[in-house]
Amino acid sequence: MSFLLHESPASRGIHATGVKRMGGHGHDEPYYLHAKHMYNLHRMKYQKPKVYLSVLGAVGIGIGVPVYAVIFQQKKTASA
Repeated sequence: MSFLLHESPASRGIHATGVKRMGGHGHDEPYYLHAKHMYNLHRMKYQKPKVYLSVLGAVGIGIGVPVYAVIFQQKKTASA
């Protein structure tokens, strides 16, 4: 029973890593230097087609997935 008297060096509880050990937020200057210019949408090439296609894709997925799910569920229920 002597093993019960020794404290383990590791903590088994839930804990979060401190900000200082992670390097903080916004202090990774050499790695994220490009982030200042990441969202220059007015300088993007072919802006109108890209935005149009991305919005059309998002709307298509937003409508298509629920419609497919309803049709699939109705087929599954009808065959049972």
